[in-house]
Amino acid sequence: MELHSVRPAASSVDFLMSDGEDEGSFLSLPTAAFSHRLSLTAEPTETSAPSQQLLIQALQDKVCDFQARLRSEQLSRHLLLQQQSVQEEACLQTSPPHGVRLLSRCPAEEQLVTRLRTQVEQLEEKLSNQTQEVERLHCELGATDLEKQLELLLVENQLLKQELKSSRSSELHSHDAAVGSCSHCPLRQDAEARQREQRLEERDLQEKSSRGENLRRQQEGGRRRQEEAQKELHLRLQECEEELGGRAVTPPRVKYVAPAVGGESADSRRAVAELQMKNAGLQEQLCVQKQLLREKEVQLQESQRSCAQLRTQVLVYEGEMERARGQLEVEMQHLEEEKNRVIEEAFIRAESEMKAVHQNLAGVRMNLLTLQPALRTLTCDYNCLKRQVQEFPFMLDKAISEAKQEICHVISEVSSTNQELLHKYKREMNLRKKCHNELVRLKGNIRVFCRVRPVSLVEQDSVTMLSFDSEDDAVLYLSNKGKMMTFDLDKVFPPRATQEEVFQEVQSLVTSCIDGFNVCIFAYGQTGSGKTFTMEGAVDNPGINQRALRLLFSEVTDKAPDWDYRISVSMVEIYNETLRNLLGENPSDKLDIKMNPDGSGQLYVPGLTQITVQSPEDINRVFELGHMNRATACTNLNEHSSRSHALLIITVSGFNSATGNHTQGKLNLVDLAGSERIGKSGAEGSRLREAQCINKSLSALGDVINALRGRHAHVPFRNSRLTYLLQDSLSGDSKTLMMVQVSPLPGNMSESVCSLKFAQRVRSVELMSSSSSSRRHEYSSTSSSPTHDSVELDSPPVTPVPLPISRASSAGSTLSSASRTPSGSRRRSQSQLSTGRLKLTA
Repeated sequence: MELHSVRPAASSVDFLMSDGEDEGSFLSLPTAAFSHRLSLTAEPTETSAPSQQLLIQALQDKVCDFQARLRSEQLSRHLLLQQQSVQEEACLQTSPPHGVRLLSRCPAEEQLVTRLRTQVEQLEEKLSNQTQEVERLHCELGATDLEKQLELLLVENQLLKQELKSSRSSELHSHDAAVGSCSHCPLRQDAEARQREQRLEERDLQEKSSRGENLRRQQEGGRRRQEEAQKELHLRLQECEEELGGRAVTPPRVKYVAPAVGGESADSRRAVAELQMKNAGLQEQLCVQKQLLREKEVQLQESQRSCAQLRTQVLVYEGEMERARGQLEVEMQHLEEEKNRVIEEAFIRAESEMKAVHQNLAGVRMNLLTLQPALRTLTCDYNCLKRQVQEFPFMLDKAISEAKQEICHVISEVSSTNQELLHKYKREMNLRKKCHNELVRLKGNIRVFCRVRPVSLVEQDSVTMLSFDSEDDAVLYLSNKGKMMTFDLDKVFPPRATQEEVFQEVQSLVTSCIDGFNVCIFAYGQTGSGKTFTMEGAVDNPGINQRALRLLFSEVTDKAPDWDYRISVSMVEIYNETLRNLLGENPSDKLDIKMNPDGSGQLYVPGLTQITVQSPEDINRVFELGHMNRATACTNLNEHSSRSHALLIITVSGFNSATGNHTQGKLNLVDLAGSERIGKSGAEGSRLREAQCINKSLSALGDVINALRGRHAHVPFRNSRLTYLLQDSLSGDSKTLMMVQVSPLPGNMSESVCSLKFAQRVRSVELMSSSSSSRRHEYSSTSSSPTHDSVELDSPPVTPVPLPISRASSAGSTLSSASRTPSGSRRRSQSQLSTGRLKLTA
């Protein structure tokens, strides 16, 4: 049980007096000097009474000292007044002249005033010293010993409560532990130990109760002694007040003598007035000290009430201790009963476990009798295994030798089988390539793909006039003037198609040039339909040109080291029906197409620059040079319209070191100039002439397509430089692909319809193979070469120039390999084991 602490207000209990000669030496002791705080706690300590007694004794000594000083001060003041009276009477008897009297008395009065002022200053200085001393004593005292002891008792009481709770919890814990481990621990010894602990706790509790009773008695004795000391102090204070009251009568004598002097000296009167004021101040201090005394009495009464509360609290604690003792006895009785019950249960359980152990022992003995024969059997087996282990190294060596012989035999069989499979693989590879080429030829030597360019950000609001068939990727629907038109092509690429997807459809044609075929891929369409993007692409998204060269490099690497290939690149521009060498030192030089003078019937371009490329970096440098020299201009349809036809001619020459065979194929990648209507493009002047030349060449291409479609005896290849240069790709057994580019915008529908109709006419063309090509195919079917027909050049030799780009113009660059000698100028390779991945075009 806890009580709230009460801290009564402190007051002064004594008076301090200085040893001066004036009544102003009365000083009041500050209230904080002897203040003390009382805290109500459960029980007082045995040292509180002596501490209070020492404090009261010190206060009494201080009072006696101050009383002695007060008496000496009164005596000295009384003697001083007598001397002054005698001196004044003597002066009156002599009765000198009035002026002389004033002069003779003034020095004495001045000396008296000076002495009184000096005494006042000394008293003030002593007052400040006494105040500092009182403050120091207050700081040193702090809380009284009685308060400290009461706090210690409160802490000890809390510790007793905690010990009581811990003893109860330990009893419960011991009870749970006894129940849980009754079958494994000596329960009787545990119970006895608990009883001994309980007796010790009861004895400790009794000792603490007796100690609390002693402290209570000591507190009552200290309280009585304190009351006696307070009474004695009160009596002494009354005596001091009486003496002070007697002193109050003394001033009239001074006033009686003073008028005689006051009439003669103004200074003396002022000094007497100051003394009277100081006397009034001392009277006020006396009243204050009386008030402090009354406060002290109130504090004494509060202390008595606190003592009564403490006694009540002690009685309450004693009642709680009795109840706790009764509860402890009841709990101990319950624990004793529980202990006996647990012991009985443990005994019964131990008996049952003992019976089970005996039964298990009998079973183990029976098992032991049955295991003895098994042990003997295992011993015999162990001896046999031991002998076998000793013989195992010899058996292992024999098995290893036999395994080696068998492995060698199997390896020889596998090697022979591998040779046979390799021979079959080569034969099947040749057959597959033959079937692949035949399939491409049967599908049509000129294949037509269509790619629809996406709508730009500026054209987002336009309506798309094209639609696609979700089930057939070779059909395109176009709405023109309210009429739905259907176009059947080989492949249609929607706007979302990527460059990679487009190249996957054409890469089988690209790899045919490695096998010695002429391949041509050209982009056709109106200005701004995306031809240049499809063929060249961007830096981070290349088109067919760069991807084709990369694929050729990959195929060449796969066929090494049996085949040694060389790839050379030329770039030609047909601008205003004039051939321009884009890789030459002077691109403005005009070139011409001529027949090879060796009588082979091949076409070549004198002065055309060929550059040997060996890596993608070389390709990029070649393209940069060609792009700088190509002619472009701005029209109403395209800001950067191509004003010429650009041809990228890739020649692949191969040599088989095992058979000595040569192959040569050519890949023409053509970016045609934009087909446009002059009125719509807004071309004028030189742009008008360019448009007329472009339209003329495209018209000539259309005439050639119509002639090939109708199988006319004469095909007008020479009507245009473009068709004359593409004669090899549009005749014979060459492989040709047309990529028609269309725009989905309504304003371009007429040009899109024209482009798609032209594409359908091109798709219906079937190229006629020459007799030499027929003989070559017959020779291919009977040859044992694993690759396509190879080509031996009949034209003048060409010396390619490797990068860095140092141009060398050949005497005659071979452009055609269509006319070949029937004596087998193209031969099959026999040791091509790592051919490229060729995909059948759908």
